[in-house]
Amino acid sequence: MKKEAKELKKGEKITVFGKIGTVESIELSDIGKQGKRKVRIEVNVEDNKTVMIRPDDYPFEVLE
Repeated sequence: MKKEAKELKKGEKITVFGKIGTVESIELSDIGKQGKRKVRIEVNVEDNKTVMIRPDDYPFEVLE
């Protein structure tokens, strides 16, 4: 199932770089110069913490 970055919740499992990761935290920024909000997502992938910054409408594959 696909979700936009702004709809992700802590603890959800998503596909990142072809691997499964767990969302550790998520932060939304204010609207920027390009008229989009950015989302800062911390994901734990195979015991490595990865930080991604994506537009709020960026699609992620969420595993159930």
